[in-house]
Amino acid sequence: MAKPSVLFVCVHNAGRSQMAAGYLMHLAGDTVEVRSAGSAPADSINPVVVEAMREEGIDLSNQNPKILTADAVQDSDVVITMGCGDVCPFFAGKRYLDWQLNDPAGQGLDAVRTIRHEIRQRIESLIIELQSST
Repeated sequence: MAKPSVLFVCVHNAGRSQMAAGYLMHLAGDTVEVRSAGSAPADSINPVVVEAMREEGIDLSNQNPKILTADAVQDSDVVITMGCGDVCPFFAGKRYLDWQLNDPAGQGLDAVRTIRHEIRQRIESLIIELQSST
């Protein structure tokens, strides 16, 4: 069976979606194909997000925000949106989840740690779901 693929989408692809993708790659290893993208990508990842994830042993410094494409959605089994609103393309037959999370943009490290913790909990639950459905 092909490994499941997950796409994380937020507006700037500079915070929440990058943290989620980083956690999923770190915790699930090569058992899941991981993508992240943004509807209006920023120039770079939020440096506070990079610092917060480094505390978890996850290095996002080499990641860059990517533009959301219809192909990325089409090629993913699960699409997890984080505040991208109506700009996310919708394809029938895909599983969509909308995670309501605070945006780390403009937040200090303590606030980003709280968001990071919430994302990790959701990723851990997602991994269990993905493993039980394969």
